Amino acid sequence: MNSNISIVIDDQNVLHGICGINDTNLKLLETLLDEKIIYRGNEVLIESTDQKKRAVFTRVIDQLKEHVILGHHPGPDLIRALFDSVQGKEDTDARLLKEQYIAIPQRNLNVFPRSINQARYVKILRENQIVFSIGPAGTGKTYLAVAYAVSEILNKRAGKLILTRPVVEAGESLGFLPGDFTQKISPYLRPLYDALDTFVSIEMINRMEENRAIEIVPLAYMRGRSLSNSLIILDEAQNTTVSQMKMFLTRIGEGSKAVITGDVTQIDLTGEKRSGLLHVRNLLKNIEGIRFIHFTRNDVVRNPLVKKIVEAYEKER
Repeated sequence: MNSNISIVIDDQNVLHGICGINDTNLKLLETLLDEKIIYRGNEVLIESTDQKKRAVFTRVIDQLKEHVILGHHPGPDLIRALFDSVQGKEDTDARLLKEQYIAIPQRNLNVFPRSINQARYVKILRENQIVFSIGPAGTGKTYLAVAYAVSEILNKRAGKLILTRPVVEAGESLGFLPGDFTQKISPYLRPLYDALDTFVSIEMINRMEENRAIEIVPLAYMRGRSLSNSLIILDEAQNTTVSQMKMFLTRIGEGSKAVITGDVTQIDLTGEKRSGLLHVRNLLKNIEGIRFIHFTRNDVVRNPLVKKIVEAYEKER
């Protein structure tokens, strides 16, 4: 029996996308399969007599080809996710990874999930009015929420984007920071601007703020408001108190959607204050139209060291 099985890819751009920079994608797939993979001319081939490994190789390469054609630039996270997903009889997870991308029209940009859980997250965002996204740093909670929100605004499926987070001091008092109140709270809101800046230019952000299509405000400014036809993102929700979380959730008006993100391992509340995010997990988990998604260190798609750091802290608890 011939130990080789090869896949011919005529489009060099697609081939290079599959292989990755310096063939890193193929090297990772080689490690995962524990078989020799060769890139030669316009074909990729595996040297193996194991039928199951040959089948997984073929299905992963076919999936990668479709991702590259769609505009995705596959990396290690996607390779691992596809490898895990195609080993079953059903390709449901593989289809999710391919189908649940977010299109940003003004930038001609497609934002793809990089793990199965991220793909589920995007699907949940589309199908529910209120979504809670809970997990450690680097899992894409805020990044994907902002990408989804920007896409909804630019495609005129939502009238306004509101980004908010609690202003909670973590080792440094606001009173000792320089400047007026706006300048004092600016560092707390900066991460929201950074996330937004990934998808739209600074000039467009300024225009949208002037036109009140985007609003970035501290959570305290939400009291007394009723937010209709808006997409609202509450970031760092682990630092809300129970009363603040209730206040925020009861602001959601007709035609609005809300995404609440947080990491329950990084609560900065002091004294006897209880985290509103911890409280709400059990309180609202069975209400239709509200969904919770939980990320773990396996979903970390930031620098690979972040996953190891999260794991080290988890072991210490």
